[in-house]
Amino acid sequence: MTDTHLVYAYAVLRRTPEAAAAAAHLRGVAGEPVRLVDPATDASPLSFAVGPVPPGDYAEAPLQAHLDNLDWLESTVRSHHGVVAGLVASGTAVLPLRLATVYPDEHSARHALDTRRDYFLSLLARLTGHVELGVKIYAAPDAVPPGSDPRSTQEAAPGLGVGRAYQALRRRRQRRTEEAWHAVVHGAARLTETAGVLSVDRVAHSPERTGPAGRGTTLGNDAYLVPRDRVDAFRTGVLAVARGIPGLRVEVTGPWAPYSFALQPEPAP
Repeated sequence: MTDTHLVYAYAVLRRTPEAAAAAAHLRGVAGEPVRLVDPATDASPLSFAVGPVPPGDYAEAPLQAHLDNLDWLESTVRSHHGVVAGLVASGTAVLPLRLATVYPDEHSARHALDTRRDYFLSLLARLTGHVELGVKIYAAPDAVPPGSDPRSTQEAAPGLGVGRAYQALRRRRQRRTEEAWHAVVHGAARLTETAGVLSVDRVAHSPERTGPAGRGTTLGNDAYLVPRDRVDAFRTGVLAVARGIPGLRVEVTGPWAPYSFALQPEPAP
């Protein structure tokens, strides 16, 4: 690694022969080889997974410009995650770092690893044997009950005038819509409670106002920290709650490295 390169850090992990071997086969965001570096002065088993990246892309000014380029950002996110996933596959506990955690040189990276040693070790101890699962909850209740065509007001409300029948039908439709909505919201609360019981921690992300096409309104967008041996039970339990509730839809994604549960260190000045 030459002095003309910056140091891009992907993750903190415990150094093991398996992790070192996995890193040796990985390529990073700039196509660079990834390797493990140890603390500057401490003999702990911690390491950073790092790669040399060019200042022309990863110094502060060009990096900010790149982050506004969606194609560049998508490619970088994919490459960053590829490195993290490769390290996770080695079987060691991994703390993913935030995208574009860049140090001026290797000495600065080693110093940062030194100064936060106890913090990193406590997080690794907590996350060992756990993965992250994502749960997105959508509400799409049927807003118009069958047979509520306003053109059929006389049939729907015999004995009433057209105007009164139309108002009665509107009230009935609103009541059914509200009942469907309350059922979905109640089901979403039960689902979140069940997910909490089956996990050890939860991070609530901000839901989008509307979900993907056909999904409806997003009610929840959460990440759960789940023991690796409980992933199937978690998925089964969450999906079982949603089953049978019209208008309630849920997506369970993962398992992932625990991105949402690893507080990200800032680059050293």
